[in-house]
Amino acid sequence: MGEETPSDTGAAFRLSRPAREGNMVISGGIGGFSFQLEELASGSARLDDLASRLGAVEGDAWRVWQELAQFQNEPRSTGTAALLAVGAADEALRAVRTELQGISSRVRQCMHDYEAAEARSRTFRSLGMWSPAGELEKHADFWRTGFLNRNAAEMLVGDSVAALAALKSLVEGGIPGLRPEPLDVRQEESVPISLEASPAGLLERIRLIEQRGSGYIEVVEVDQDGRKAYVVVIPGTQMAEEDSGRNPFDLGGIADGLGSNSAAVNAAVVQALQSAGAEPGSPVVAAGYSQGGIHAMNLAADQQFRSEYDMKYVVTAGSPVGRITPPPDVNTLHLEHRTDWVPGSDGSPNADTANQVTVTMTNDLHVQVGEDVGLGPGHSFEGYQEAARLVAGSSDPSLVHSTAVLAGVLGAGGTATATRYSLSRTRGPTPTLTPQDPRAHERGHGGR
Repeated sequence: MGEETPSDTGAAFRLSRPAREGNMVISGGIGGFSFQLEELASGSARLDDLASRLGAVEGDAWRVWQELAQFQNEPRSTGTAALLAVGAADEALRAVRTELQGISSRVRQCMHDYEAAEARSRTFRSLGMWSPAGELEKHADFWRTGFLNRNAAEMLVGDSVAALAALKSLVEGGIPGLRPEPLDVRQEESVPISLEASPAGLLERIRLIEQRGSGYIEVVEVDQDGRKAYVVVIPGTQMAEEDSGRNPFDLGGIADGLGSNSAAVNAAVVQALQSAGAEPGSPVVAAGYSQGGIHAMNLAADQQFRSEYDMKYVVTAGSPVGRITPPPDVNTLHLEHRTDWVPGSDGSPNADTANQVTVTMTNDLHVQVGEDVGLGPGHSFEGYQEAARLVAGSSDPSLVHSTAVLAGVLGAGGTATATRYSLSRTRGPTPTLTPQDPRAHERGHGGR
């Protein structure tokens, strides 16, 4: 954040814009815009308090000066000198108080100006009005990839909660087979692993659980000198004809996540944590890719889940989570790519707060004619793995703080236990938990 300079320089306050580091643009966190405004507000309040206290001292000095006035005709060494000294002190106090009040006033004006600029920016975005550079970038990205970029997707969806409500109504009413419903949770295997306790390490766990097959999640138990923490790993959207609508991470999973706050998946995760031995109040980290990030963030925002477990940290990759608000004590890291339309598909940018950091990759991507890139090159899981590795090597204060919070929960990583669960939709009234031989189905422990 910009620092105040001496008053005779005429310099103004400046807030830092989103940080740029190589191909990364970093917003939010302790270096983010909102945190800077909070710091300015706090600083302004402290300056006002100090100025008020100086004003009281100034009043005391004035009263002493008045009382000394009767001695001004005494010898200079006893009367006049004392009167002059107290008068000079009073003037110095007044000058300092006035300067503090001036600084506080400039701080408040800075806050007002930046908040007004942000409000105008939000208004322009809601009206579909972007800067010429932003418009050119959207067209260039579409020409290179054949897909909308994130900002274009946000503009298309717009800032409308009604759009999501309509999506939920359409999916649940028009396609009954995709309605969110209780899930069957089955323990498949429990295996020792070596956990890298970093955003890149958590994305590697997502890659492995997606390799395991459709409908799987993973609960990793980390033991640090008897203190246990847990990582919940959730895959992205999975579309396979053989799943016959039973996979909770198909299109219906998106409806559950965006329309029902992941009610079905959240309940299944609680069962999985209980099965894995997580005691009430245990610290939890959640990681998810694409749709999985929606469920991970909904866990953090779910008051019922947080009454069971202490959610500490969430990392998402390529996920539309701008409308999900975690509590202030949950730190989140969101990896996105400028050309990935999926994070913009909820029509809302991620919040810029002290506990939420968004890293947007900005490198240009190209698609060759006939190349199969799924939902677009920007949504590539491998690309997000590279982004996570860049995060680990960053010196940006927001990222350093974010990764430090994660390390505080999981420690240095190392030997851990991964328990995998298969989730499937069931018509039964309540979910069930069916344990199996933990030695079965060892596949999925290696690389893809």
